Amino acid sequence: MRTSYQHWILDINNHLATLTFNRPEKKNRIDLTTLEELGKITEALSKNPDVWVVVLKANGNCFSAGVDISLIGSMVGQELETYRKNLAYTLSFFDLFEALEKPTIAALNGPVIGGGMIMALCCDFRIAAEDVVVELPEVKRSIGVIMGTQRITRVIGVAHTKEMVMLGKKVGAEKALQIGLVNQVVPLEKLEAETMAFAQQFLDLPPLAVGVCKRIINEGEYLERAGQDMEIEAQAEILQTHDFKEAIASFFEKRKPEFKGK
Repeated sequence: MRTSYQHWILDINNHLATLTFNRPEKKNRIDLTTLEELGKITEALSKNPDVWVVVLKANGNCFSAGVDISLIGSMVGQELETYRKNLAYTLSFFDLFEALEKPTIAALNGPVIGGGMIMALCCDFRIAAEDVVVELPEVKRSIGVIMGTQRITRVIGVAHTKEMVMLGKKVGAEKALQIGLVNQVVPLEKLEAETMAFAQQFLDLPPLAVGVCKRIINEGEYLERAGQDMEIEAQAEILQTHDFKEAIASFFEKRKPEFKGK
């Protein structure tokens, strides 16, 4: 069974749901429509007892180039309370997908940037093609990693997270495997087959028990999301700075930004 959305394609067959990010002409950049549709799809999957496992992948040669600049640009000039409310709203869809009580597996190929990496981190497992390059470049735009610094910290630890987040450093597939950012690295031509083989394991297990195990692991590790609230407050402080406005302006004007630390 196939259901098409503006930015997604959902296929469900034999207890396996394949959710395909389908915005290749935009390098699968994430905008508000992407997130709102992801929320609707997640709710549908959570209510469907015939879905036991979910595979997340993307069409094209780029898993995701991150958050669409239009979404970031919309932050400029917002009142602080409006900004907090809007950011919490966008974050809620990642939270919802992450909490889906079914195993989720991301098949990664090509660039996996910013919000695209955070979306992949909402999955329980990540299988990467050999051409994968991961980057969290938000600091270069005078932005914190506003969609889940805690997610990457939980996966790869503080030291590796600081290197990626504070320097905006790129990580290739083998390094990603070494630090635990991905579970497997496979040749690009075998990505789909290997991902489906991984997913197939869950079809031999009781789905409710698997879901409960996931919930216990996720909720037991941290019982509140104070860290994400801190991200919203921290970014709200940056919103009024010269460097944030300069970063956005220089991006649109295609020139080198002139940061002043204020």
